[in-house]
Amino acid sequence: MMPQGATSATGRTRRSRKSDEGSRRQELLVELEALFLSEGFSGLTIEELCSRLRCSKTTLYSVASSREQIIQKVTRHFFERSTKAIEAGIADTEDPAERIVRYLAGIGSAMGRNSRAFYVDMISYEPTAAIYRLNSRAAARNVQGMIEDGVASGAFRAADAALAGQAISLLIDGVQSGELLEATGLTAGEAYTEIGELVIHGLTAKPK
Repeated sequence: MMPQGATSATGRTRRSRKSDEGSRRQELLVELEALFLSEGFSGLTIEELCSRLRCSKTTLYSVASSREQIIQKVTRHFFERSTKAIEAGIADTEDPAERIVRYLAGIGSAMGRNSRAFYVDMISYEPTAAIYRLNSRAAARNVQGMIEDGVASGAFRAADAALAGQAISLLIDGVQSGELLEATGLTAGEAYTEIGELVIHGLTAKPK
């Protein structure tokens, strides 16, 4: 019988192995994200991914159980990491106008990492398009909340807040669908930055 509080060598080895496997999965997610953002994913087979990442199929499938699931997991990973970075970027910003500008600029910066190939693949494949829609709607809700905060503080004109909130939703939908980008020639990253500037110029309370 082992002394109370003692840990077996086998237990330590198992935990160490699980930790190593978890670290490797995380590394693969980061590498896959970089590859997808650069080249898209529609033309990448499992065999090519294994070759490019120098890993076995078993190792690759530790990320997710199929090519389709891997694509979705990597896309979610991109949005989750981007969301954390954007939220950290506005954490110390109290001014409502600056907060919205920095928030949308952060989205623009994140989306600016996408190649055209990835953007087209993402909106053309329904599972990843759904992930994009979910995150776009969350962004619209967040901006609407910031607008409401600005109205409450007197920084924004209340009469224009509801319209601005709806306009933001429509503009973000336009970016998500690609229609706004085709009409303006902007990239998704550029569009989000411009939307932030438009909102602030329209909402900021004018001196009496």
